[in-house]
Amino acid sequence: MIRSIPAMGTIVTIQVEGHDADPVIERAFGWFQTIEGRCSRFDPQSELMRLSASVGVPVPVSPVLFEAVGFALAVSRETEGAFDPAVGQAMQARGYNREYRTGAPLVAEAEADAGVSYRDIHLDPESRSVTLRRSLTLDLGAVAKGFALDMAARELQAFEDFAIDAGGDLYLRGSNPNGRPWSVGIRHPRHDGECIESLCVSDQAVCTSGDYERGRHILDPRTGEAADSAASVTVLAPTAMMADALATAAFVLGPVEGIRLLDRMGVDGIIFTPALVRHATRGLRS
Repeated sequence: MIRSIPAMGTIVTIQVEGHDADPVIERAFGWFQTIEGRCSRFDPQSELMRLSASVGVPVPVSPVLFEAVGFALAVSRETEGAFDPAVGQAMQARGYNREYRTGAPLVAEAEADAGVSYRDIHLDPESRSVTLRRSLTLDLGAVAKGFALDMAARELQAFEDFAIDAGGDLYLRGSNPNGRPWSVGIRHPRHDGECIESLCVSDQAVCTSGDYERGRHILDPRTGEAADSAASVTVLAPTAMMADALATAAFVLGPVEGIRLLDRMGVDGIIFTPALVRHATRGLRS
């Protein structure tokens, strides 16, 4: 059974075998809509945008938004700011003001303070609140879709074999219909319609960040400039939220520091430079 819906600015496809899969697939799809409603920077009514409009006061938030922000901050600390959810206004200032797949314009954003970073975001687990200490706009684009993939996969855990594809970001469990591990092609960063490498994957998430996606869309939060030392980063991890965030962070860090980060975090990955030089973690070097 294969079903698809539009969500999060892309097409989400779920493939699963099972007689009673329909209601479970519906619940899985529902997570993409729920998390988009909580975490979107493009919807003025989203919980994230309402939070971004509140400065200097603790704002109680939903478990979904609290977990997404908390995970983003953990990756920010691990990468010493190479990954940073406080880049929303910097993205807007550089012209990334439309949802890149649908073309929908961003809502007007308040001007951010200069030099804002993840250090200006405080979480209180007891009250499940978020405080923005300075004016900034959160961007959870490198976290939210992976989070939705993970929640959808949780709904489908009763099935031994399934695949979830959200615009090329994947969660794959068990085997494909032929009884083999799922085959994943890594898009060639310079030749449309070609794969530069393929991987066999089971019980993992696979997420890729490439410079072809939105025209050098990934900013180095530390400099405010476009990251340009990688052409493509693919990460395999136990969760899609981790794979998604670490692919973005490794893209910013570049091939040497990026691979060190992935090795340190215990995940596998491949980085291609703009010259198509391949760098890989220990598990994928052969």
